[in-house]
Amino acid sequence: MPFPFYKQPDQMDCGPTCLRMVAKHYGRNFKVQTLRELCEINREGVSLLGISDASEKIGFRSLGAKLSLSDLKEAELPCILHWRQNHFVVLYKISNRKYYIADPGKGLVKLDEQDFVRSWLADSENAEGIALLLSPTPYFYEQEDEKGTDVSWGFLLRYLITYRQLVLQLLFGLGIGTLLQLVAPFLTQSVVDIGINTRNLNFIYIVIIAQAALIIGRVSVDFIRSWILLHISTRINISILTDFLIKLMKLPMSFFDTKMTGDIMQRMNDQRRIESFLTGSTLSTLFSMLNLVVFSVVLAYYNATIFFVYVVSSVLYLGWIFIFLKRRRELNYKSFEISSKNQSSIVQLVTGMQEIKLNNCEQQKRWEWEHLQARLFKFQVKNLALSQYQQGGSTFINESTNLLITFISAKAVIDGQLTLGGMIAVQYIIGQLNAPIQQFLGFIQGFQDAKISLERLNEIHQMDDEEPVDKEYNHTLPKNLSLSLNNLTFRYPGAGNEPVLQNIDLLIPEGKTTAIVGMSGSGKTTILKLLLRFYEPEKGDIKIGSQSLNNISFKTWRGHCGVVMQDGFIFSESIERNISVGDDYPDKEKLRHAIKVANIQDFIDSLPLGLKTKIGAEGNGISQGQRQRLLIARAVYKDPEYIFFDEATNALDANNERVIMNNMKEFFTGRTVVIVAHRLSTVSNADNIIVLDKGHIIEQGTHQQLTAIKGNYYELVKNQLELGT
Repeated sequence: MPFPFYKQPDQMDCGPTCLRMVAKHYGRNFKVQTLRELCEINREGVSLLGISDASEKIGFRSLGAKLSLSDLKEAELPCILHWRQNHFVVLYKISNRKYYIADPGKGLVKLDEQDFVRSWLADSENAEGIALLLSPTPYFYEQEDEKGTDVSWGFLLRYLITYRQLVLQLLFGLGIGTLLQLVAPFLTQSVVDIGINTRNLNFIYIVIIAQAALIIGRVSVDFIRSWILLHISTRINISILTDFLIKLMKLPMSFFDTKMTGDIMQRMNDQRRIESFLTGSTLSTLFSMLNLVVFSVVLAYYNATIFFVYVVSSVLYLGWIFIFLKRRRELNYKSFEISSKNQSSIVQLVTGMQEIKLNNCEQQKRWEWEHLQARLFKFQVKNLALSQYQQGGSTFINESTNLLITFISAKAVIDGQLTLGGMIAVQYIIGQLNAPIQQFLGFIQGFQDAKISLERLNEIHQMDDEEPVDKEYNHTLPKNLSLSLNNLTFRYPGAGNEPVLQNIDLLIPEGKTTAIVGMSGSGKTTILKLLLRFYEPEKGDIKIGSQSLNNISFKTWRGHCGVVMQDGFIFSESIERNISVGDDYPDKEKLRHAIKVANIQDFIDSLPLGLKTKIGAEGNGISQGQRQRLLIARAVYKDPEYIFFDEATNALDANNERVIMNNMKEFFTGRTVVIVAHRLSTVSNADNIIVLDKGHIIEQGTHQQLTAIKGNYYELVKNQLELGT
């Protein structure tokens, strides 16, 4: 029985996917999303500790260890290996100095000892590699299989059902096309057997005209089918992508913190692969299979012996192709690794040229690159040899079959069992039968790709929305707008991570300005993100007045918040639309006020198109200070009850900062403001200053109170105060 294999859905999913394969090997199904959560995956992936903790939660005994190669040969398999210092794979079998690996990124591969050691030990000085040994406990077998791990094609059927009339027209067209092709061999036979044998030229004219009419009909059917196919595929493509974007925008913000941008983009590309499979290879393969069945019946009608020879040769052809698939996968696996290193080496040579020249290591770096080229060439030679063997064998089988069928049909003509026209018709039929076999191989590959893509899309669609439809939310804020954090503890996902905030009790009064200061990593930005509901606290809660923030709609809450984050985003739009985000028709008065408060009018006036100037990735470049002023203008334009600033002025020069902070004083009046900052000028006028250290509140009070006691706050700002030591 082959070892169960799953491909990792995302770039950082190798750890959970390895654990999923081991669990399946022992007879239990788990969703990759469940294992992700148990592993506490984050943007950097998972650690061996995370996989170990997750494995024990689902019923494994686990032991992480450094092993020598001889120790590994005695270990219980399957086990999870740390691979090339940045990946996880499953080792499931060792036999005859061959190592069988399930790599969630590549597939099932077999490596010789040299290649295995190179990847596992990864130049370790003590010749030991890292492995996670797993064995199931009775509790593991008490677990029930999770439903939903299999791919649901029903998710896609609703898109096809929407266009069922067009699909039926396509199927009708396929049937007509098959029938038109079916008539062709009989017409060819009649030309030879009747027209030529009886020297009846008029009959030949009629048959030729009939064949021409069939060709025109077939081309017309193909033409119409292509238009219908384009119509269906475009609509399905847009529908799948639109539904995906709708779902994506309903997911919580924490989802985007644990996903690489490339993974999300890959899912958007997946829908095109699925659409191509549904409307392209599936229908064309269906047409080919229909041709295969019909023409096989016709071939059997002409001559049962020829039909038997064709079936046997087709089985041999498919068998020969499949023999090489495993070996080709192993070579592709090794070649991919070297090609990746080659790409990195070239980038390193170009980007690091300054350091290379400064350290006189040109020759060493060039020799490293040449060594990679030699290894790459070696695998290219092996690939070429394998392709030649595969191509040579398949060509030999095909040509031998054609020769044998020609001989059998010629003998049948001589023996009077088949007419000359029948022999020509048989050759035509064989030509029609070869294409479906070759197309079937492409269909299988397309099916596998579409299945993986569908699994990735299904996974997103099965995730819980930020606002589940079955939960009631309040869409108005209470009268008391003060914020309170009660016994709040939070840590970021990741096994072994220490809490960023511990037992925080904090009151942010309505209509007052609260500043949060502290050393880098003390938890300042995390408090802001929790207030904005990027994450859920591990313990404790956040309240507005007496009402829990969890009971208020996310959209309602964020609609009342003006935010400037450290990494705020500038869209590839005009300055006007960047400030008035969310308004199709910007309010001119609010726009002027926002520009004035953010002190950005001079910059706008210096541009030839003014507010209509396009900025962002596809427009004019702007400095970090200009970017921050635009983000401040965006927050002011929103005219919110709450203001959250995270280092909003750290890139501004002293003059701009002074002007903006003076403008802000009036704007802050009557609003609840939370400012995270290091600069004294930004926080000194706050009604309350919170000092954080390693996730704890250690001081709070006004600027005058905190400087008077000469504690942690005083130490943080004394250089800015110029009070000396």
